[in-house]
Amino acid sequence: MEVFLIRHAAAVDETLELRDPLRHLTAEGREQARQLGDRLRWHDCHPTHLWTSPLVRAVQTAELVATGLQIPIAVETLPQLAPGESLRDVKKALDKLPRDAHVVLVGHEPGISGLGELLIGGDLAALQKAEAVRIIDGKLRWRFAWNAEAPDR
Repeated sequence: MEVFLIRHAAAVDETLELRDPLRHLTAEGREQARQLGDRLRWHDCHPTHLWTSPLVRAVQTAELVATGLQIPIAVETLPQLAPGESLRDVKKALDKLPRDAHVVLVGHEPGISGLGELLIGGDLAALQKAEAVRIIDGKLRWRFAWNAEAPDR
């Protein structure tokens, strides 16, 4: 199985009027997500599934990454990717997929890197905003920032 973990792009700050679940991407964040999708397309990211946290900033990131990938794929929300939810439940959902699945998951820190640690069985440094990691059959292959020319191996 191939898994791409993505941390959402830059979002507006939380305020009394705009609570955390409703925070949306900034203009810069929208550009980060689009560019990350483009870069992932250049590096053979062809997902069969695209799952995201239900929080607004993650859904927007997932939709813009999907646009950059230029493939007709539905963005599906997975409540278990929201902050504070069980990483083991996300792992269980992944385990139900066929071995040849290619899955993009969009989430938040520290959960998204925690999921990566669970998948690779070792340490994984926190993902920066609009950064992706590629894991194939439980092995970390590379990290890729939205503005990088090539993955960091």
